[in-house]
Order: sequence, then C-alpha cells, then structure tokens
Amino acid sequence: MLGQITRWLRRGVTGGVAALGLTAFGAPALGQAASGEPILVGHFGCLTGSEATFGISTSNGIRMAIEEFNAKGGLGGRPVKLVEYDTRGDDKEAGAVVQRLINNDKVVAVLGEVASNRTLAGAAVAQAAGIPLISPSSTNERVTAVGDKIFRVCFIDQFQGYACAVFAHNELGGNAALLYDQSQSYSAGLAEEFKKNYAKLGGKILVEQSYNRGAADFTAQLTAIRNAKPDVIFVPGYYTDVGSISIQARRLGITAPLLGGDGWDSDELGRIGRENIEGSFYSNHYAADQPDPRLQDFIAKYKAKHGAIPDALAGLGYDSANLLFDAMKRAPSQAGDALAAAIAATKDFPGVTGSITINAKRDASKPAVIVELQADTPGQPPRPRFVAKIDPPTDK
Repeated sequence: MLGQITRWLRRGVTGGVAALGLTAFGAPALGQAASGEPILVGHFGCLTGSEATFGISTSNGIRMAIEEFNAKGGLGGRPVKLVEYDTRGDDKEAGAVVQRLINNDKVVAVLGEVASNRTLAGAAVAQAAGIPLISPSSTNERVTAVGDKIFRVCFIDQFQGYACAVFAHNELGGNAALLYDQSQSYSAGLAEEFKKNYAKLGGKILVEQSYNRGAADFTAQLTAIRNAKPDVIFVPGYYTDVGSISIQARRLGITAPLLGGDGWDSDELGRIGRENIEGSFYSNHYAADQPDPRLQDFIAKYKAKHGAIPDALAGLGYDSANLLFDAMKRAPSQAGDALAAAIAATKDFPGVTGSITINAKRDASKPAVIVELQADTPGQPPRPRFVAKIDPPTDK
C-alpha cells in the first residue's frame, strides 16, 4: 500500500554554519549546570572536505544539545563532554578516529558519521569494542546491520527511495532517468531503491547513467539522458556534484526537473546551481517551514546562536545527541550493553525531525518530506520549500 501523501505550500530557508576540527566541549556556566565528573561522548564527522557543511551542521546540532543537557544538570550532576574528530571525508580516517575515540579517549558512546561509507568504517570499530554508535544521518541499509550496538535517528534508503519514487510517479511523470554516484554506497543504494519502487508503481526507467564522486564533466551521461527525454531525472548524489550536474544539464537543453535525496541538503547547492537547480526536488528529514512547534523552537534557538536557519543535518545531530541522553537517563549504567539496550528501547522520542521509534533493526521509523528548491526573489540562490510529507508504507 502507498504511504499517505499530504501537500501544502509554505516558504522556507536553510542555512550554513561554521565550526572547527578537533575539539572538546564541556558544561556551560549557567544556573544549575552540571559540574561533576564528565561523561565523554565522541563525534566523528567531515568537518573539512567536499561535504564539510554536513559535518559542521551536525556538530553544531550536537553541541546545542550538550549545552542544554548540561545546563539542566547533566546526568545526575555529571556533564557530558564532547570529543570530536574530523574525518576529512575519508573512509579510512573514519575508522581510525573511532579507534582513537574508544581506545584513547574512552568515550561511552559515539555519534556519527554523515556519509554511509564512513559510518560503516566507524561502526565496525564500535561494534567490535561493544560501544554504542548512533548515526545522525547515514541512510544506507547496511549501517545498522553491522551489529547490535549500531543505531540511527534518520530514515533509511529503502524508505527514502520509496518516498522519492511515489512523489516522482504521482507528481512528475511516469518516465524517469537515473544518474547516480557509483563510488558511494549512499547514492548507489538509493538509486536501486528508487528504481525498484518506481517500477512497482508503473513507472519506467528510460536510461541509467553513473559517475564517480568529484567528476567534472557529465556531458556524456547527460547527453544520453537528454536523448531519452524523461519526465524527471533522479540524481541521488551529494550537493557538490549535483550543483555541477544541474548547470551542465541546463546547458544541454534538458528541462526536466531533477530529484534527489537528503544528500542535497546544503545551502551550497543553491549557491552552486542557482537558477539551474530551481524547480528541482529532494527528500529530506524536515523542512524549515513546517509549522511543528518543537521544530520551530529549535530553529529559533539555532538561528540566535549561529545566525542561520539550520539544515536537516543540524536537526539530526541535535536529535541523535538528545536521544542518547534520554537513553543514558534510562540505562542502569553507561556500560556498552546497558546503554545499547536503553537506546534500542526508545519509543516515540520527541525529536525536532519527527517522532523517533527505534525498530527491531535499530533504525528510526519516521516520515520523510519532499521540498522544492525555489528562489525568494529572481536571481537569488533557491532555497527549499515544503511540498509534501510521505509516511512509511503500511505493507513494510
């Protein structure tokens, strides 16, 4: 059965933020702030490199959650202290820094990464050490299959591909083209899920093309797509490549809208693609113009602190940290088995990206939203506006 789709239009924006690499973050000197022996929590993220906005936003969300938790007394008077390492967008570095967090820093839990490839590298280390790891935003299905200590607070590509397929078929047309990054588990997996679900709905994939992350010239792939004349082009890559793809597509005379996943979610996409990416769509974890009071409160606090409206990565970082703290309060101890069991028992956690229930596969069961990139005024970089909410299908 198809998930319910609800539609309404409001205006919204996202924003980029800034942070540094290796840091330690302790309790703030506020009111009844915690002051006992700190509890160490790790974060590994791409704070530099081609997807740096992802890691920076996630870090900012985690830090906000820690500030608020410590200001309220922490865990029985003990503050949480963040130890953070930059993966620089490198898979091997991801495994190495998680080793450091666990073996040298002695963290009780790890948050990260954004990219599924890097989370898989870090998750193998955490699982072997028996330390819980929560990914804020890695959507590849294999991430939590690593073991019983690995969790996430985002939906998975199996559902995200379904959501994109439903929206594409119902709103954009019955003929599609695929252009995906074959070097990334995230992109290849999402393309496969879209393809499968689009076919189930009666849609037809006219042409499939691939590229490798960081490529500069997409002419050959886009020419093949142009000749097929699809209604929509599904491009489940990261924002750096997608921006370039949009420019080259329009230069070749392609007018079909592009559609992607949450890897598009960065202000940089609008700055790179500008009018070329306007009128395209992507699935995401929330939209800044949704009226949910909890989300709007988070956005207001984040904007006051960072001078920008948070993207979904910031919200997922915030949710991952707060869900961990909630589990810490329920766990009999901070030992790996006890803390993992408390995380696994999470039901209906009130996150800013939606109500989160950790299911039997240690994934988050939650809806997705579809946003459209539109400029507030002509000539300005387009920003995402809420278009639809898609619930998980009832038969999965």
